[in-house]
Amino acid sequence: MRIALVGSAAERARLRAQLNGSMEVVAEYATLAIARAADPDVDAILMGAEEREDREESFEEPLTPREVEVLELLAEGLPNKAIADRLHISDQTVKFHVSSISGKLGAANRTDAVRRALRRGLITL
Repeated sequence: MRIALVGSAAERARLRAQLNGSMEVVAEYATLAIARAADPDVDAILMGAEEREDREESFEEPLTPREVEVLELLAEGLPNKAIADRLHISDQTVKFHVSSISGKLGAANRTDAVRRALRRGLITL
């Protein structure tokens, strides 16, 4: 697997050491923005902890009012069907909103999206 490393010089060195030769590092960048601009021919981009934390603190695209509504219902633990019923929309539309929310927040899953939103003050429990 060909990968690019992103982060400070120290973070990239730590990542290289952890990989222990298990993957081919073909490029290294200080920031994700620089990596994206370079458009490297890689299978994955591995970010150091510092870059991930910086990325968690700022996100480019704000959530829409409807996405905030969906996120609030996610925080209540409701499944897609219940959210759809509550908002009078289809299950597919809920799935679309959850996907969009996760992308905007950089979340891996529903729980992570709620956690990140709470930390940023986008929703309250």
